[in-house]
Amino acid sequence: MTDVVDEPGRARRIEIVDELPPEVAGEVLELIAEAARNDGQPAVSEQGRLRLRGGSREGVRHLVLRVDGDTLVGYAQLEGADPVEPPAAELVVRPGWRGHGHGRALGNALLAESGKRLRIWAHGGHAAARHLAQVLGLALFRELRQLRRPLGEPALTEIPEPTLPAGVTVRTFVPGEDDAAWLAVNAAAFAHHPEQGSLTQRDLDDREAEAWFDPAGFFLAERAGRLVGFHWTKVHAEENIGEVYVVGVHPDEQGSGLGKALTAIGLRHLAGRGLPTGMLYVDADNVPAVTVYERLGFTTYETDLMYRAES
Repeated sequence: MTDVVDEPGRARRIEIVDELPPEVAGEVLELIAEAARNDGQPAVSEQGRLRLRGGSREGVRHLVLRVDGDTLVGYAQLEGADPVEPPAAELVVRPGWRGHGHGRALGNALLAESGKRLRIWAHGGHAAARHLAQVLGLALFRELRQLRRPLGEPALTEIPEPTLPAGVTVRTFVPGEDDAAWLAVNAAAFAHHPEQGSLTQRDLDDREAEAWFDPAGFFLAERAGRLVGFHWTKVHAEENIGEVYVVGVHPDEQGSGLGKALTAIGLRHLAGRGLPTGMLYVDADNVPAVTVYERLGFTTYETDLMYRAES
């Protein structure tokens, strides 16, 4: 689609494709990085950035906005593989090109492409993103909090000694051997959470190929040789921050204290790496989880907001 930018003589074009050529994917990643340096966090999530590479993905569409034919100004991604939930999107406009209607153009293209069944993330919840959501007629739907806490002394002493349920042992993940078992437990633990619970072998492979992946920080809990929970940690080397990447407990073990023990194991591991700060993401309406993390010394650092088209 092509339209006229609010600057005389300039044309805006949005190309919608199922797969990005490697050179275009590289351009988009550079755009996301530039915007992140300006905004303080990436406008496109880790999962969205991984989907830029390695060919087409089921249900994923890429919207590339260029001005004057070849100047990359904006990007949006639409993921609609879930058979129940409306498609989810993220978008970014290059700093210096904002305020010219490019975000609105991408938002309208996402609405059209999704049949006005749309959920869209505003990472960081910036005022401009809230305004764009209002302009597009979207309503606030979800609040995802990033929590942080110090890991160094004396804060480390506040992390409780992990107490595992009777009969449960913990070891680290072995790539290629534990993949299938982990995917099954992850699906069971996050059956209510399609973004996490629907991860596939390809998604796991993508993460194992990333420079940050370290099986020594990927803890598996077993009962009689059966995987029943896990805590996958992640180190953000540039920011010198350790993340509680994901903690999952099989429904059969929920309420046993396993999640709290696994969280403590991972936090102690990250502290042992000399990282001064720990972080994690949690839905604001997941009151039990928020309560557990607050008792572990976490406080809200920033908030991501998701908006959706009102039915």
